[in-house]
Amino acid sequence: QEDLAGLRSRLQKVKVLGHRGDKLPPIPSGASTDLQDRLERVRQLKLQIQERKSGATPGARPSEDTGVAAPVAEAGSKKPPAYQRFHTLAQDLPPGLSLPYKFKVLAEMFRSMDTISGMLFNRAETITFAKVKRGVQDMMHRQFEERHVGQIKAVYPTSYRLRREKNVPTFGGKKSEYQLTLEPVVGEEEKVGGRPHLSASRLLERRREFHRNLVNIVKQHHKAFLAALNPPMVVPEEKLTRWHPRFNVDEVPDITPAELPQPPQEERLTTAQEVLSTARGMLPPKMEKALANLALRTTEADAGEPVASKAPSPASTSRALKGVSQALLERVRAKERQKLEALLTRDAGQEERVAMLGRLPAMARVLRGVFVAEKKPALSMEVACARMAESYNTQMPPGEMEKHLRLFAELLPDWVGIHTIRTDTYVKLDKGKDLSIITERLTKALKEAEAL
Repeated sequence: QEDLAGLRSRLQKVKVLGHRGDKLPPIPSGASTDLQDRLERVRQLKLQIQERKSGATPGARPSEDTGVAAPVAEAGSKKPPAYQRFHTLAQDLPPGLSLPYKFKVLAEMFRSMDTISGMLFNRAETITFAKVKRGVQDMMHRQFEERHVGQIKAVYPTSYRLRREKNVPTFGGKKSEYQLTLEPVVGEEEKVGGRPHLSASRLLERRREFHRNLVNIVKQHHKAFLAALNPPMVVPEEKLTRWHPRFNVDEVPDITPAELPQPPQEERLTTAQEVLSTARGMLPPKMEKALANLALRTTEADAGEPVASKAPSPASTSRALKGVSQALLERVRAKERQKLEALLTRDAGQEERVAMLGRLPAMARVLRGVFVAEKKPALSMEVACARMAESYNTQMPPGEMEKHLRLFAELLPDWVGIHTIRTDTYVKLDKGKDLSIITERLTKALKEAEAL
């Protein structure tokens, strides 16, 4: 019993010490230096444990510093993100007349707007901007404003008739307010049951027309870019198959919205002259005199403003080209312009042939190695394609490899021959030819094809 009572009293003392304040007892003045150092270390360890329990980290900066970085982040957010500025470079598509990211978003907005408008139009409902806006935002999860309607009108002017109408029945708005209404332009021949109808084929045709108009807008900017080059380039638009390599498609300026119909404006008096001319004879003489003086001072201030004129800056020549012959520069620029014109007007068939010609010099060494290893003067087409596909550094199906072998026979008939015997096709190679001469002839053919 006494031992149990003693244990309870000791446990109670420990609990009391644990619930005491955070402060440790002061260090006695007569203690040794070693004891004082140990007590100080215990005090620091206890403070660190308390900081960790409270969630604070030692050395953390106060939260006041975060207010400095906020304006910087806000200012940097105005710059478009990288996935928009370099959208064209990130596309895994063959080179062609690609559109900027913002133009693709606008085309998707037109498609969504046309889909919703078509459903409402075929149900003979009044198409208001509020209905279209709600539907487009639900489909695209993007903000859709009246300026986007203005951009669509600027790209495709004959797509919609826009009006400002009053007393249109709505669910949430007032009938007395003016609302923007849309009506798709439909031909007279597109009628079902005696009334106009917007069919799915017509929606697809309108979508393609909108895309063509967007491409034409980019073509105009591309034409201005080519005209600003030194020397300038002129490429017919109907022959254009891709953009200039230095033409940044994603930096094409945004489309200026077309002017939308506005509700009638009530006459408001904004200047002293207007107030004076409207209320002449109705005001006291002192007020009329004060308004006349104010109107006179305003007119004099407007007339006295200086007009700033911008002087064109003189064109400066590059320092790196100083001392170079002008005739040499003209020849280099003319040659570069000729190559770029050929590149911009090259069709898909020519592009594929140039790509195949670029692979032939490396394939020539592989083909000769295959025939040397097989120790045969001729191989069947299937065997030759299989051996070439195994030895070439890029994976290629047998059908593509056969195209390259037939191109060898077309360009170098004295080195590679293709013979058909009954139902089989054989490839014959002259192993005595010098490989360096073969490579030189293939390189020459590649340069000629690139110049076309």
